[in-house]
Amino acid sequence: MVKAQWGADVQPSEIDLDGPIDLGQVGLELATELHGRMSLVREFEQRINKLFLQGRIPGTIHLSLGQEACAVGATAPLRTDDWITITHRGHGQALAKGVPARRLMAELFARETGCCRGRGGSMHIGDVAVGALPAIAIVGAAVPIAAGLAFAARQQGSDRVVVSFFGDGTLNEGDAHEGLNLAALWQLPVVYLCENNLYSISTPLSRQMRNTRILDRAVAYGMAGVVVDGNNVIAVYQAVTEAVERAREGGGPTLVECLTYRQGGHKRDDPATYRPKDEVATWLARDPLHRLRRAFETAGLGSVVEAAQAEAQSLIDDAVEFAEQSPLARPDAT
Repeated sequence: MVKAQWGADVQPSEIDLDGPIDLGQVGLELATELHGRMSLVREFEQRINKLFLQGRIPGTIHLSLGQEACAVGATAPLRTDDWITITHRGHGQALAKGVPARRLMAELFARETGCCRGRGGSMHIGDVAVGALPAIAIVGAAVPIAAGLAFAARQQGSDRVVVSFFGDGTLNEGDAHEGLNLAALWQLPVVYLCENNLYSISTPLSRQMRNTRILDRAVAYGMAGVVVDGNNVIAVYQAVTEAVERAREGGGPTLVECLTYRQGGHKRDDPATYRPKDEVATWLARDPLHRLRRAFETAGLGSVVEAAQAEAQSLIDDAVEFAEQSPLARPDAT
């Protein structure tokens, strides 16, 4: 059974963060698709990390290595016309929602062929054609915008749903409070997904808030809430599927807390020495992609893993070549 639990009496310590992943809960076809998307996200970020260190990507990058299950599991239940709002750590969220790897890579290279024509860079990626609102890097600012998107969908008579990604630090921002409260008050079709990676930049959760039970926020706002193992893509998928179905049917918003961990620092030049070594080792052992791959290998399906890795590498090779051959963004172009 997936350890996704609902209600105010749930403690994060009750969530099994180390158990095996059961592919049978969603079936082999969907599990293979989820694995393929996670492999693409992992390969993309590992590659851009190398490219950045080589000086081939301008600006800075915020990697989501270790959080792939959140992005992939939360977007898999969505339709193309559903919206997501993206964070500054959003490469995986964009790819999982369907932003083409070529266009995303070109954006990071500041090329005209980028998803935002090279104007946004890593912190402002997105593509409205696939329902990925270009990222707003201000922490918390997208929460009320997600409520606005959900309100617009309802006013238009649509059953579209919005998934809004954010980190644990966002919940201490005024914008987040206002957006969550309004979404609950008006019963808007939005799923608020908190990627609780235990740190707001370098500040641990226990020094951000007195009550570290993020699920309690849902209780306070009067909306449904669930806490899940954010490194189990199937757990995330099932929880968000239930939340999306509720939203489409007029049941209002849901706060989904995904317990996860970023494997590196806040951004590329952050060595993250503020984190205890034993804590890092514990969470690295919970690597979401490795856990999913072990499930395939245990089932005698190691060929699925190999095929996904090969395809992801091929797609990223193609994306890098496309980006490097594309024209640079022109400051004078409109």
